[in-house]
Amino acid sequence: MKRIIATLLAMFLIQLIVVNKTYSNEDKVKDCFEKLNRATFALNMGLDKVIFKPISKGYRKLPSPIRNGTSNALSNLSNLITIPNNILQGDFGSAANNSARLIINTTIGIAGIFDPANSFGFEKREKEDFGQSLGVMGVGEGCYLVLPVLGPSTVRDTLGSLVAMNGGDVWHNITVRDDEEYVKEFKESDYWVSRVTSGVDFRAKNLEAFDAMEKNSVDLYATVRSLYLQDRERKIKNSRNKTEAMDDGDWDTLENQ
Repeated sequence: MKRIIATLLAMFLIQLIVVNKTYSNEDKVKDCFEKLNRATFALNMGLDKVIFKPISKGYRKLPSPIRNGTSNALSNLSNLITIPNNILQGDFGSAANNSARLIINTTIGIAGIFDPANSFGFEKREKEDFGQSLGVMGVGEGCYLVLPVLGPSTVRDTLGSLVAMNGGDVWHNITVRDDEEYVKEFKESDYWVSRVTSGVDFRAKNLEAFDAMEKNSVDLYATVRSLYLQDRERKIKNSRNKTEAMDDGDWDTLENQ
């Protein structure tokens, strides 16, 4: 039932992309649902103030090796999404590199807590997702969206997230039972746990940067929207230029640790 609902929602989102692309001659992404987006943004800011920021401050107090190990493990897990998207985008070199990183770091690196792959010459590369792959294929962004808890997105990127959430054939957990390897479907709950943990890790790295942005922005909503859209465009084009006030990560780290 959930997959049927997800499929219907995906079809609706695709229609929104097509409509936006057909009736707009503008190069910039339209904020079609600005009133709703601003309300959702305000909700997210409220949740951040009472939940995510305090949790992130506590997370920052953990010993550096624990925080680094968590970041490494999350980065290693993200390869399960990045690798198929490398292939979809025709970047077979990165797919091979990230596959080697996944195997080495999952085994020698103890589930990705450590990064021995880097020492073997397999350097960490940019994360890729299904939204980026759709962009490379020429699918328009559609309207700008702000999702509850998850934050900035577009119709296209939301569709990409639905693919990741329901992509049991992509998300797998390789385990050993009775000396035999088996592959178990990655549960939807596992997806959400990884997203929430990544969000806390991201927020903890950027406490000061977000505070400065909130203090100095005349319109914080517009600032976040601009930074997100710039960063997504940079990633789709695989540009090495950094978005203003942005650094490497999940839309991504305004590096202030």
